[in-house]
Amino acid sequence: MKRSQIDNKYKWAIEEIFASENEFYSGLTNLEKQLNFLKFKGKLNDAKIVKECFDEFYLKMAELEVYAVYAMMKKDEDASNPSAIKLEGAISDVEIKFSMQVSFIEPELTSLSSEKLEEYLNDKSLSLYKNDIKKIIDSKPHVLSEEVESVLAQGGKIFGGFKKIFGLIDDVDLDYPTILVDGERVKITGSTYSLMLQHPNREVRKKAFKAYYKAYNKVLNTITAVYQGNVDKNVFFTKVRKYKSCLDRALFSEEVDNEVYLNLIDTVHTALPILHRYVKDRKVVLGHDINMYDLYVPLVENADLKLDFEDAFNLVKEGLKPLGEDYLKLLDRAKEERWMDVYENDGKRSGAYSVSVYNLKHPYVLLNHTKTTHSVFTIAHELGHAMHSYMSNNYQPVTTADYKIFVAEVASTVNEVLLIKHLINTATDVNVKKYLLSYYLDTIRTTLFRQTMFAEFEHKAHQIVEKGGSFTKEELNKIYLKLNKFYYGKDVKSDKEISYEWARIPHFYSAFYVYKYATGIISAIAIAERILSKEKGAVEDYFKFLSSGSSDKPVELLKIAGVDLTDVNTYKRAFNSFENALIEFEKLI
Repeated sequence: MKRSQIDNKYKWAIEEIFASENEFYSGLTNLEKQLNFLKFKGKLNDAKIVKECFDEFYLKMAELEVYAVYAMMKKDEDASNPSAIKLEGAISDVEIKFSMQVSFIEPELTSLSSEKLEEYLNDKSLSLYKNDIKKIIDSKPHVLSEEVESVLAQGGKIFGGFKKIFGLIDDVDLDYPTILVDGERVKITGSTYSLMLQHPNREVRKKAFKAYYKAYNKVLNTITAVYQGNVDKNVFFTKVRKYKSCLDRALFSEEVDNEVYLNLIDTVHTALPILHRYVKDRKVVLGHDINMYDLYVPLVENADLKLDFEDAFNLVKEGLKPLGEDYLKLLDRAKEERWMDVYENDGKRSGAYSVSVYNLKHPYVLLNHTKTTHSVFTIAHELGHAMHSYMSNNYQPVTTADYKIFVAEVASTVNEVLLIKHLINTATDVNVKKYLLSYYLDTIRTTLFRQTMFAEFEHKAHQIVEKGGSFTKEELNKIYLKLNKFYYGKDVKSDKEISYEWARIPHFYSAFYVYKYATGIISAIAIAERILSKEKGAVEDYFKFLSSGSSDKPVELLKIAGVDLTDVNTYKRAFNSFENALIEFEKLI
């Protein structure tokens, strides 16, 4: 479908940002002319100059982000539009100029004495930038000279090349096979593979699984070399910047103690018997042994929610009623004011996301709605992101409005948990209720257990290189297969192909990222259950969290919403939620 064929009410109001591309270019040209940070260089030993520099930095950065978001949104509307590609190129040039001009700020401030930085920290005129100064003090041992920092910055494209190479292998160069499905030839790509694993015919699932991994096996030596290079890069930066480990370096920027990461792995190990029990139930329902290609097929047929957008949106609102009238009014605004781009069109980016920057009136949400259960939950998920951004931007100054990635999945997942609980509790059809319970169980299985397994794998891989070693594809396969067997238990046959599943995970090129999905759902379940049990102050506490941006360390901010990730009981609450849903499910099978 062409974009012009879609009703405007289902397109985001991008014209609110810039009325035309001419307005974009005119404004961007003026902004570029105003960039003049070098006037501050060599003068940051004076509090007055530091304030002026920070004022200018945040002002121009906020303005620049608006142009960047507009260019991205125009390209995502239709990637075949040549003018949209030009917009992205134009903003990229200005972003590079901005980055080069401000690159001296951190090294110059870091080079000041600890006493001087403490003086700035306590200076009332710099109170708005207290977090920035605190981070500079904390990072002082890890920031190098201006000359070395400049060299490392110039190597950015090289250091980032491993992720790009993997992307090209995965998206372009892989020889994806074709299999026969229901009389038609189907090419098994990343997207069709996930669909085939849900096919009711087990033989189709098996053929898709074997064919898909055969494609990766052909290039496994190359992918191993690329991943080795990426881990080598991480170890290099860890040593150069004087961190104890790659894990410490990755979590430092998020202001998260590595205790959270390691506690997650340890506590999930204690809950694996519950996961094994679910796998055994899946075996009973399907009536045959379980292979890795049997873990995604729906346990209940013909119970999918097939709703158009209007009905799906209204259902999401019903599910989120426990958050109160003010939240529901914000949801209505998102629909009425066209924050969302709802339907697929030719050239439109696939998937879904929410985007927001400080100077925008409100967030924007990209969807590609279809009549599936997944699409209903996607609406809830992305609006969760949007409301988090909206509230943080409205209650925080520009310096602390942008929340850390560590907490980015919490609000979105709270919405999903509230919605699924509502659907389960109001389901009158036994088949539908059974389907919804299995949907919830699989959400926790894939988001909590599977992502923790990923996290444990990449931790082990980095430890090998940190100790001076290197790895072969055989060694990585052995580590991954052992973990897979440990996590899923004896009731799943860990097919040999699954040993190199690690080779297809793009997140491994952003090291120590995936654990945040697990901590996100653990936090979301705790918050949602506080709200649903009508615990005093639960909604108010949650809204305070949504409005807190990055005003404190993320683990501390979660405590506002009643979530303590340093407490094992928080993790147990998520495991109990999984077990309770499993008990309900078992009563129906």
